[in-house]
Amino acid sequence: MRGLRVPHAGDLPVFDPDTAPDAPLPLFRRWLREAAESGEPGPHTMSLATAGADGRPSQRTVMLHDADERGWHFGTHRTSRKGRELAENPYASLAFHWMRPGRQVRVSGRVREAGPEASAADLRGRSPAALAAALAGSGRQSETLGSYEELLRAFEAAYERARREPDATAPTWTLYVLKADEVEFYQEEARRRHVRVRYLRAPEEPGGWRRELLWP
Repeated sequence: MRGLRVPHAGDLPVFDPDTAPDAPLPLFRRWLREAAESGEPGPHTMSLATAGADGRPSQRTVMLHDADERGWHFGTHRTSRKGRELAENPYASLAFHWMRPGRQVRVSGRVREAGPEASAADLRGRSPAALAAALAGSGRQSETLGSYEELLRAFEAAYERARREPDATAPTWTLYVLKADEVEFYQEEARRRHVRVRYLRAPEEPGGWRRELLWP
């Protein structure tokens, strides 16, 4: 691994921790916008880590659907592995990595289902291809697949249904909301003097959060 030539980012933004806001959401929104403006591919993609009742972790890359005062939103089938694990253990961690600006954000907390109406609205907001994927995977995501041809047939049928029924529903599709109790921001620095700022939920503090610096 040491022999691999790894390109490094160019000029990195400067993050002065003294200018960080009292709560993490405004800073997250700004960093997400700046990642998109920098040309970062897929700035809304994130790693989602869950664990079932046995405590064994699993991780995958999913898309962020929204981030607001309620929390960080993402969707999946509740019958998938991550859906089943969240039913057993409703805590998860998200990780965003934006290489161009040299930034990472980690978000941890309890996850809840947003409810049937919000889940249906989330499904309606998907592109035709994404809707077809949700329809094809309803009740089957993470299950054993007999053959690739079976997948192709299911997707062709789902694409046709999505074209005919743009408001089609996938019964297992669920919108989840992670309410953060910890959010950490990491800014890379060329001389390895990286900046780490962690927010911990603290109802007794002004704004409801305590902010602290961490050693990199």
